[in-house]
Amino acid sequence: MPRTTPSQMPPMAPSDEADEKQLELARQQGEQYVKALQHMVTQVAGTGGEQRAGEYIVAYAIERPEGMYHLENGELMWQEPEGKNAHLEISVRDAADNRFIPGLSVHVRAIDSSGYDTGKHQVPFLWHPWLYHYGRNWTFPSSGVYTLEVEIDAPQFHRHDEKNGKRYADAVSVVFENVQVKID
Repeated sequence: MPRTTPSQMPPMAPSDEADEKQLELARQQGEQYVKALQHMVTQVAGTGGEQRAGEYIVAYAIERPEGMYHLENGELMWQEPEGKNAHLEISVRDAADNRFIPGLSVHVRAIDSSGYDTGKHQVPFLWHPWLYHYGRNWTFPSSGVYTLEVEIDAPQFHRHDEKNGKRYADAVSVVFENVQVKID
């Protein structure tokens, strides 16, 4: 998975909300998140990539479909991924420190090499035991080469820090081309 280098990161500066030690702790959180993400892409999924998009770094991974719990009428109910043949994962990180950004509205469209559009779907936040991400099970018509179009709305959450908090004001789009999808 290609990595965005530190020289491409927007600067964060000490402020009344975050001194240099606290900013370093944030960078360390980001470093650990990237290690887990790289493990997911290289050891679990086997396919993935990332791109810079404004103040974000957006990454994807595709693996086999997964069951998961859904809250229904106040109870957690396990659901198998019936009719789905892949699990699409999207990671959105802060380009300044690589920390995962929760609370986003993420949508993805997948288009195969002949132009067939598998549809545009919201990709919700997923709690995962070791790697927070946005994701959903997906149905690809076949193995092959796809284009993934990822759209991220400007978040509605509040931002601390008058000096460093003026960020994420714009929606962004990322296009991943030549994405290899293998369906078992």
